[in-house]
Amino acid sequence: MLDRDGFRPNVGIILLNQKNQVFWGKRIRTHSWQFPQGGIDRGETPEQAMYRELHEEVGLMPDHVRILARTRDWLRYEVPDRYIRRDARGHYKGQKQIWYLLQLTAQDHNLNLRATNHPEFDAWRWNDYWVPLDVVVEFKRGVYEMALTELARFVPRHDHRNRYLRSGMRSRDGAPHHDHAPAEQPAAGFELPPGATFEPDPQSALKPAHPPGSDRAA
Repeated sequence: MLDRDGFRPNVGIILLNQKNQVFWGKRIRTHSWQFPQGGIDRGETPEQAMYRELHEEVGLMPDHVRILARTRDWLRYEVPDRYIRRDARGHYKGQKQIWYLLQLTAQDHNLNLRATNHPEFDAWRWNDYWVPLDVVVEFKRGVYEMALTELARFVPRHDHRNRYLRSGMRSRDGAPHHDHAPAEQPAAGFELPPGATFEPDPQSALKPAHPPGSDRAA
């Protein structure tokens, strides 16, 4: 299903854990890493397609996640001719995507790369929010950067500072009183997730969160 400009409707998924790390999947039998994504079937809404792809690619159900945000409009990328089937060349141009930011409310063991007979990934890991874009296939990097940038302000804020201790107040039993900001509240303006940096050249600023060999096998 293509639009009149030759772009196929598609959804992309940025899945956060409770530490605001993102799910990062290794394409099966390749060295390329990416977020879950997939086409929107005829008659599907983007949200319906997102939930279907979420289950097919990482084994999660709707009650395993919470939607935090989605991109306002389609983000497009063109696919080089060498990646396009011969019978599609000339009318297929690339993908247009709606991206969703999800919060995982289940446990890691609910993730299942073998939920279908046609797995997309053979390994996965949690990575810092600003993922290393140099391991993403080149023609998708711009869309990844746009999606991460637009959705960054909806990443939950974890404020572990104790306002009672700062003001010298304690609970009645003398123990410090811990008060955490609600995780569901987004930042008021554009703000990078805790510990993240972002520069115009993503390859110079973005580093893998895990050392080699720490990938989780399917």
